[in-house]
Amino acid sequence: MLPYAPAFLLVLSLLPGSPVVEPLPVAVCEDVRRIELSRSLTNGEREICVSPGLMTGLLFDAPVSVELQDEVRFVEVTRGRSGVSFVPPRDLAEGERLRLTARFMDGASLQEAIAFTLVAHSGRATHQVEIYRDRRTRESLQQEVAQERAKHQQLSEENQRLRGELERMRARLHQSAGLRSVIINGAMGPEGVAARALGILEEHTGREISANRGVCYRSAKNVAVAVWLRNSGAEPWTVAGASLTLDGEPMKGVVWHGETIGAGETGLVVVEVNGAADALLRGEATLSLWEAGPRALHIPQVTFP
Repeated sequence: MLPYAPAFLLVLSLLPGSPVVEPLPVAVCEDVRRIELSRSLTNGEREICVSPGLMTGLLFDAPVSVELQDEVRFVEVTRGRSGVSFVPPRDLAEGERLRLTARFMDGASLQEAIAFTLVAHSGRATHQVEIYRDRRTRESLQQEVAQERAKHQQLSEENQRLRGELERMRARLHQSAGLRSVIINGAMGPEGVAARALGILEEHTGREISANRGVCYRSAKNVAVAVWLRNSGAEPWTVAGASLTLDGEPMKGVVWHGETIGAGETGLVVVEVNGAADALLRGEATLSLWEAGPRALHIPQVTFP
């Protein structure tokens, strides 16, 4: 890693006008950045990610003269012969843009000012920026290749870890499918899962949504109600929530439903309430189903086996 301590020199100046709140993409905030001026054609290619509280260093491949405006805002600035390191202002706003202007001092291009833009990005900053006026050295290219290989190796190891985790999750999901899941979780006792058909439902139809038939289930821990709904309205019906109310106490249920029930269609809705098997063993409950809109359906006298 190239040093950027006491051998630095730099100048920053605020862009004219109010700061532009336009943070850099996270991908630009890489830890080490290399800029070849001979290939950098746009201002966007010379934008550098900075963040309050994080140090950023710029190192040129030749002596430079830099101009700094409003230096008093910065927490720390260390200048040197060929670069600079700094900690941005504490009050640097997200997306605020500051300009850094440098001039090479070896006489080859003394009159040419090179501008860079420091863009504030919360919590992320480029740690080191290497700036090359001409073509980069072979050693620099080799160093970048080595770093890219190391990064690729880390990504490969992370991908391998994620693949292994995915396979374990698939295996766990496969093991918990079907009746195995009910038995392993202790939801089904020696008597199995009891079922009872709902009574006459025509008396409890809504204006547009009605229940054609239904079945109540009770396992060792949970209860569930499966109802087939008929949508007589002109608008589609999608269940947004459900509850079972016993003795004035609503118990929120977990809802499963297939596709949205279109106008004139019938669809299945299943409501399960966890841990309510004992409470609903005796007594009548009211099943309530509702959509995101005004339509709702209430079915009283729901009893479980």
